This record gives sequence, structure tokens and C-alpha cells, in this order.
Amino acid sequence: MSSKRFASVWDAIEDSPVEAENMKLRSRLMIAVRDHIERQGLSQAQAAKLFGVTQPRISDLVRGKIELFSIDMLVNMASAAGLHIDMKIARGGTGTSPRTARRRAS
Repeated sequence: MSSKRFASVWDAIEDSPVEAENMKLRSRLMIAVRDHIERQGLSQAQAAKLFGVTQPRISDLVRGKIELFSIDMLVNMASAAGLHIDMKIARGGTGTSPRTARRRAS
């Protein structure tokens, strides 16, 4: 059994650092939107109206069906909820830059 440690579950289960970063962003956004719905005491129908989506779409969000949501969709929902998104970008040590990836492919 491997004893390799990961900073995030996404780092452990995704095939690439790029996919892991995408999932980290989506999961944070999804949790923020879901928490807003809960804090405001909104029904799924009320949340759907607020976000301009259907009630089944809110059900998917509440049930954590992350694969059904893009970053764009989640940003739109967070913005519609009046949430402010603050993004921090830092240099990571595990990813491959696009330039390096191009050199390796050549």
C-alpha cells in the first residue's frame, strides 16, 4: 500500500494537476453556493428562481453532482446570489507549464 500524501483529494484522484485544479475551484464554488442557499433558508424552487435555473438543477447542486457544473455556471450562480469571488493565484510546484508541455511533446 502506498503512503503517498496529497494536499487535496482532487490531487489524489484526478489524472493531471490541471484537472485537479479545475475540480478544486468547482468544489469551492459549489460549496459556497450551497452554503448560501442553506444560510438564506431558500427552498430549491426559490434558489432556482434566484439563479435562473430549474429546480432539478438546484437539486443536482445540493446533492454534490460536481461533474454537471462548469466553473462558469458556478460563478454565475454565486454572482446571482450576491457573493463576491476573490481569486488567488500562486505558483505551484506540481504542475507542468504549457511551455514545458509543448517542449516535451516535440
